[in-house]
Amino acid sequence: MNPSNNQSSAAILAASRAGEYLSFRLGAEEYGIEILKVQEIRGFEPSTKMINAPAYVLGVVNLRGVIVPILDMRLKFNMSDVAYDSQTVTIVLSLARQVVGIVVDAVSDVVELKGEDIKPAPDFTGAIDTQQVIGIATIEQDQRQRMLILIDIEKLMSSAEMGLISQNEVAA
Repeated sequence: MNPSNNQSSAAILAASRAGEYLSFRLGAEEYGIEILKVQEIRGFEPSTKMINAPAYVLGVVNLRGVIVPILDMRLKFNMSDVAYDSQTVTIVLSLARQVVGIVVDAVSDVVELKGEDIKPAPDFTGAIDTQQVIGIATIEQDQRQRMLILIDIEKLMSSAEMGLISQNEVAA
C-alpha cells in the first residue's frame, strides 16, 4: 500500500470532521470532542464505586434517574498526580444510546474548526495507538498557537479495553 495514499485518505477523513468541538485539559495537553456528543458539563462529585472496576472507572452516579458510569480520563491516559479541585469537571456524553461521564481537569471552550484546521495524527508505526484520534488541530488565539488533540470519543468508549458501548451501537 502506498503511504501517500494513506496520508491523503487520512487528510480527507480529518477534513470531513470539520465542526464544533468542546476543548478540555488533561494535564498540560488540550483535547477536543465533538460538541454534539456532549449532553452537559457538571462540577465533579464523588461517585459510588463499582466492584472489580479498573482504576479509571470511578464508579456511577444517578443523573435524574439514569445510572451513569464515570471515567477519569487522566487515569485512563496514565497521567500522574491526579488531583480533584474546583476546576475538575465531569463532561456527560450521550453516545450511541449510552450516557457516560468523563472527568477532566477543566473545560476550555467550544471551538469551530474548518477542514483545513485539522491535520491527520502522525503515524507512529504501532508504537502509539492513534486509532481513537481524529486529528490534530492548530488554533491561532491571542497571537499564540494552541494544539488540540481531537478524540473520536465513541471509538474510545467502544474499544475492546473500555467496552462501554458496543461496536454495533456506534455503527447504528
